[in-house]
Amino acid sequence: MPTYRAVQISSPGKFEFVNRPLVDPPAGQVRIRVEACGVCHSDSATVDGLLPGITFPRVPGHEVVGKIDAVGQGVSGWKIGQRVGVGFLGGHCGQCPSCRRGDFVNCTNQPVSGAHFDGGYAEVMMAFPNGLVAIPDGLSSVEAAPLLCAGLTTFNALRKSSAKPGELVAILGIGGLGHLAIQFAAHMGFKVVAVARGAEKEPLAKKLGAHHYIDSSAGDPAAALKALGGAQLILATASDSKAMSAIMGGLATRGRMIVVGVGAEAIQVSPLQLLFSAVGVEGALTGSPIDNEDTLGFSLLKGIKPMIETFPLEKAEEGYRKMMNGKARFRIVLTM
Repeated sequence: MPTYRAVQISSPGKFEFVNRPLVDPPAGQVRIRVEACGVCHSDSATVDGLLPGITFPRVPGHEVVGKIDAVGQGVSGWKIGQRVGVGFLGGHCGQCPSCRRGDFVNCTNQPVSGAHFDGGYAEVMMAFPNGLVAIPDGLSSVEAAPLLCAGLTTFNALRKSSAKPGELVAILGIGGLGHLAIQFAAHMGFKVVAVARGAEKEPLAKKLGAHHYIDSSAGDPAAALKALGGAQLILATASDSKAMSAIMGGLATRGRMIVVGVGAEAIQVSPLQLLFSAVGVEGALTGSPIDNEDTLGFSLLKGIKPMIETFPLEKAEEGYRKMMNGKARFRIVLTM
């Protein structure tokens, strides 16, 4: 076909369903025939024009799975027909100080997929080879898509933390990130505590693998964690800075809270906590393509899958609004 369908943001907040001309990939890029694309809260950076460097129109989407159908000049290591994924980070430059030290995640010249170049809310997208992720055969495209961002973010934060198997790890929030984090943490051998608002979430938390559940609306979650011995790690997946501040006191000595959920307000931390308990707060930003392949491999090995709802491409705005309103259970994936 000489054209392909896409959902673009023509100006901040305005979705458009359009037909675009199909073109060959430029040198150094591949063209992907998209099969599935997850809808992520970070897509709001594109929809609302929040990231510096965004120009419109722009196609959002950074949880993309599809097959390469054309290869640009100079590309090696990838072939037509190969199923690949594209995550949040679109490909490192290889030349900045971070890249020269092998810290590709913090490349200072790295484009964000679906923000600085067109993403996966479309039947076709272009991608840089060093941002590609090989998708294993045992995962469907719909299952794999959310793992490329929500899965990678939580998996990488847990495995690179200082917590050791058998130690107490708390997952704050049971949502798009949290429901995957609980599964990863349980299969990594941690003693898992799920923390969320409302007693009605306890059965799901236990089903996902949590050993304990704390209803943060029923009392002090920090005190409840301390009663269990204190958490070596709190993985904060909920986009709620007040909830993060409230649970900091539940860390064990030298424990860490790793923040992966983005709240609008500042996190409040007492200097006394930092000094007398030697605790800390860190952030974790997704991971590299090879980290993503590790995430997919571990998920396949342990049978970890996201809980998803699917929407056809033409209903991308409806799926996005449902996600932003907190009504998705728990990841929304667009199908082509």
